[in-house]
Amino acid sequence: MEAASSSRGLLNGEEILEGNATESSDDHCYSTQLIDSDGEFKVTEFEEFIKTTKFAERGLTYSVVAIVGPQSSGKSTLVNRLFQTNFKEMEALKGRSQTTKGIWLAKSPSIRRFTLVMDIEGTDGRERGEDDTTFEKQSTLFALAVSDVVLINMWCQDIGREQASNKPLLKTVFQAIMQFFSPRKSTLIFVIRDMTKTPLENLEPILREDIQKIWDSAPKPEADRNTPLSKFFNVEVVALSSCEHMEDKFTEE
Repeated sequence: MEAASSSRGLLNGEEILEGNATESSDDHCYSTQLIDSDGEFKVTEFEEFIKTTKFAERGLTYSVVAIVGPQSSGKSTLVNRLFQTNFKEMEALKGRSQTTKGIWLAKSPSIRRFTLVMDIEGTDGRERGEDDTTFEKQSTLFALAVSDVVLINMWCQDIGREQASNKPLLKTVFQAIMQFFSPRKSTLIFVIRDMTKTPLENLEPILREDIQKIWDSAPKPEADRNTPLSKFFNVEVVALSSCEHMEDKFTEE
């Protein structure tokens, strides 16, 4: 993960982890709720997860991938396709509502390197209300703090919008990262969902400019006032077709 910024044509679970594949995979996915919707850590469930997956035996030879983004944007569907996890997905015919509550954790059965995948409760959901953003900020910050790679799911039509759902969240998280964490470089992959006819090469510069503006405007300690974004994050961008209307192409991508 050396490049400060790059683009991906397609998404692939192994490639996201940049070939860090040394162990054999298995065909079983074990998942559990790590933190509930009230922010409570599920100690018993996590202990059972450690036992079942033999996580304690891994030492430092594992990777963590998390996905964040707006509610009902297909986060669970995406990581299930990429990592063969079994997170609950929204059933469109039953309406658009909160599917993932709190933070769920799974061991991927398809990636050769021991890989933990976190599915984070969606942001901007009606269930929590317009003003209750505490959990989404804390959960996103948690994801950034512990993950090697964070997938940031976003709608194509949100690019260039001033009040797009990820913007306020990113500003808060960038500020917290600077205040509470020492530099630990991780990768942010912005996944543009439901691509339109506008080519990625035209959308990506707009998105990168917005990300840079958010970083520049985030309050920082005096010593880090001019710290570049690349010191903390590699930023990558990928675009996907609509899973609902172009499922075959989405799966191929």
